Amino acid sequence: MNVIDARLHAMRGAMHRWTVGCLLAACGAALAATPSDDAEATLKEQGELLARAAAAVVGVQVQALGHATSAETLGKLRLGSGVVIGTDGLVLTIGYLILEADQVDLQLDSARVVPARVVAYDQATGFGLLQPVTPLRLPPVPLGDTSQLAPDEPVMIVSGGTPVAQGELSLARVVSRRPFSGYWEYHIDGALFTAPPRADHSGAALFNANGELLGIGSLIVADAGGDDAPRLPGNMFVPIDLLKPILKEMRDSGSTALSHRPWLGLNCVESGGQVRVVKVSRGSPAEAAGLQAGDLILRIDGVAVAGLERFYKTLWGGGAAEREVTLEVKRGDETQTLKARATDRMKTLTQSLGV
Repeated sequence: MNVIDARLHAMRGAMHRWTVGCLLAACGAALAATPSDDAEATLKEQGELLARAAAAVVGVQVQALGHATSAETLGKLRLGSGVVIGTDGLVLTIGYLILEADQVDLQLDSARVVPARVVAYDQATGFGLLQPVTPLRLPPVPLGDTSQLAPDEPVMIVSGGTPVAQGELSLARVVSRRPFSGYWEYHIDGALFTAPPRADHSGAALFNANGELLGIGSLIVADAGGDDAPRLPGNMFVPIDLLKPILKEMRDSGSTALSHRPWLGLNCVESGGQVRVVKVSRGSPAEAAGLQAGDLILRIDGVAVAGLERFYKTLWGGGAAEREVTLEVKRGDETQTLKARATDRMKTLTQSLGV
């Protein structure tokens, strides 16, 4: 039995109940009007597609470089998932797992581990690419289109196995799709939010009922439904639509042009449209400029700051990555004007092996 046959065999039993429930929920009206034999054949066919998709998800184990600057927040040992998207075994994962990696291993099952090299890290989207050093013999998954997602559509989340945990699959629902701004100078449009939450979300694969990849897991969140919705814990996924136009660029250059943008080294939170500093990275432009935790950012380069998205887009759209940025901040009862020399974040990272 080859690798794909073995993985499919292991997945089929777990997939059957999920497939039936998911497809009846997603296609109930159509199936109700379909002859029972045809409906059963359709469910079986889509069950095979889902099993094949799940079989393409692998565990990712990363050991960061000993002097990696990212180790302070992400740790030196990182565990997560990735999914095969290329006929050459190319694996898509979430970028922070492989940031400043020294060693990367792909866990196919409890007995087979394949070393991999880092191909690309894209700060703008958060995606990462890995290339196994030996063939995985796993067919790639097709890339989906999140614009076709129906409201409250059922989806499948799959994580890969690691040395300390078995991979799992579960049913979830897409509860919202909206822009997302992260505290670490990160913003994307069209992020996908699902519920219920999964703790093993890092690099997990999100599939529709046809086994097409919709997104890659990034975070667990407390408000998957959005600010105006009742509190609902869930996960945020980076939509696969963001990968399609940049995949070639990532493979060719190890990143994208949009990743080379100004970086200050601030962790900020937004509340009521106000942006407050909660942490300043050591050795960062923000630290050199004198910013402190607790500072309220009022303006950047003369533009009023009304939320994280406006703050980031003004910073990134104001000119060259390495330039002087003027920040007006409120500290206690005083307002101060500080000058920070922004830098290109990609240049501050220790290069991963293979990039």
